[in-house]
Amino acid sequence: MTTALFIIDVQNDFTEGGALGVEGGAAVAAGVTELLRRHPERYDVVFASRDWHDADNSNGGHFASGAAPDYVQTWPVHCVAGTFGAEYHAALDAALIDVHVRKGQGKPAYSIFEGATDGGETVAAALDRLGVTDIDVAGIATDYCVLASALDGVGSGRSVRVLTDLVAGVAAESSAAALATLSAAGAALVTSA
Repeated sequence: MTTALFIIDVQNDFTEGGALGVEGGAAVAAGVTELLRRHPERYDVVFASRDWHDADNSNGGHFASGAAPDYVQTWPVHCVAGTFGAEYHAALDAALIDVHVRKGQGKPAYSIFEGATDGGETVAAALDRLGVTDIDVAGIATDYCVLASALDGVGSGRSVRVLTDLVAGVAAESSAAALATLSAAGAALVTSA
């Protein structure tokens, strides 16, 4: 049994003060770092995803252009490649991450499975190569990218647990609905303890 941790989009633009900041984002960053430092043996491999959007286009309609964002399909400009907003939050110790994944890059992308590693490998291929059977998921936002990533993890045939104390969502109602969806799909809802 090989266990991976997915850290989803713990970036400056998704934490307090960012372009799409969610309440509790900085606490997620700090909590994930504390978990990995306190229990270094818990995970065989740690993946972290980042939105990494193009600066010079709408990223396939992901960025609202010519109209206000609807916050469902279109969003304000965020996590532009190479900017402060796209970097990991300072409370997340990037030295603890084994596999860095970038997603977006010209098109909408919510799930970590839609991204590629720094070496150009798909996440599914990396999981297969590493023999990952179990995935724990933490990060931002519960109701969007955490939801999509955990659903794809279940869909890949792996055992998935969502660490409910290490996620932060856009809204309470949609976050609760996301967790219910994940539970119904077969993901376990647990705390990091």
